[in-house]
Amino acid sequence: MRDGRDIEVTVLNSLRGITAEEWDACACPEAADGGRPFDPFTTHRFLLALEDSGSVGAGTGWQPHYLLAREGGTPIAVAPVYAKGHSQGEYIFDQNWAHAYENAGGRYYPKLQVAAPFTPATGRRFLTKPEHSEIGHQALVQGMLQVAQDNHLSSVHITFCTEQEAELGETLGLMRRYSQQFHWHNRGYVDFDGFLADLSSRKRKNIRKERATAQGFGGEIVALTGEQIQPEHWDAFWTFYQDTGARKWGMPYLTREFFDIAHQTMADDMLLVFAMRDGQPVAGALNFIGREVIYGRYWGCSEDHPCLHFELCYYQAIDYAIAHGLPRVEAGAQGGHKLARGYLPVTTHSLHWVRDPGFRNAVQDFLEAERAMVGEEIEILTSYGPFRKCDMEEQE
Repeated sequence: MRDGRDIEVTVLNSLRGITAEEWDACACPEAADGGRPFDPFTTHRFLLALEDSGSVGAGTGWQPHYLLAREGGTPIAVAPVYAKGHSQGEYIFDQNWAHAYENAGGRYYPKLQVAAPFTPATGRRFLTKPEHSEIGHQALVQGMLQVAQDNHLSSVHITFCTEQEAELGETLGLMRRYSQQFHWHNRGYVDFDGFLADLSSRKRKNIRKERATAQGFGGEIVALTGEQIQPEHWDAFWTFYQDTGARKWGMPYLTREFFDIAHQTMADDMLLVFAMRDGQPVAGALNFIGREVIYGRYWGCSEDHPCLHFELCYYQAIDYAIAHGLPRVEAGAQGGHKLARGYLPVTTHSLHWVRDPGFRNAVQDFLEAERAMVGEEIEILTSYGPFRKCDMEEQE
């Protein structure tokens, strides 16, 4: 190891092999001040809930191979690594790579995925203690490439990493991929009307109309977090989640038990928004709360009401972000319809390593062409955003 430091990297097949305190000291050192982690998706409690609930593990195509780097027996870095037998639940799409490689006689699966499973949210993937950032990052990269080489795996994919990690990964020989999502940015708004004031007159009117339509569905909208969330709420949300999961993915990624475990260990990390009619939830959206971001994750309904999806998933999240001074809302993968509702396109990042030199060159060529297309698309979409183009625009 560089600098003459003796770093040992091992593979853990379960988070039971490391304490929450040891893992989180690397994953979310900022939470040591008693505040929230930047995001909850690489915390010990979230990843263990996935594991203990059977959402990852045997039969799921997500086999845990967490990496642990130690110096002198003390953990200095960890990474959420999984051996994958498919490309589902990743949101950085490489199915065409798999088809091309297998049509050429190669074997694409299994591969290594470094990710928060089922979660298209940007966050750190090389989880190092701050004082060991550089050496920990290098140790984790070397460790995951060694695992891939030793097991003859086709590739390694680090998805939704931070921009800083992407830049550093390139210097270590990894290939960088650019993608895009839609995020809402809080420009210091005092209330929702302050946000609307930044929009064009037509977009303001459209959003006000949508909110009025949604809120007139015949019931009330409630936002619950922490102790406000009751165990029975998950029965309703599971119904919604199953319906959406079946339509979008063929089957839900998370098991019913995940929500029970998360209720016990992560209630303060979640914001559950329900549309209630006659005392019963008829639609719901689940968000996770980070230190600076609210993350929209899942939505579903048992009754179809106009604009209710926009209200529960997008506008309620904006309300919460403004009320709590959060700089950003990330509303998940894809969705050009978010643009008209104030969510602008931003670049997201991932890193990739391919073992086969010929295939690696082909992927690199693809990524260079894709990067130009993503940049052009973001520029075009931004120009179609709902914000006022000048201060002289006609007022309502």
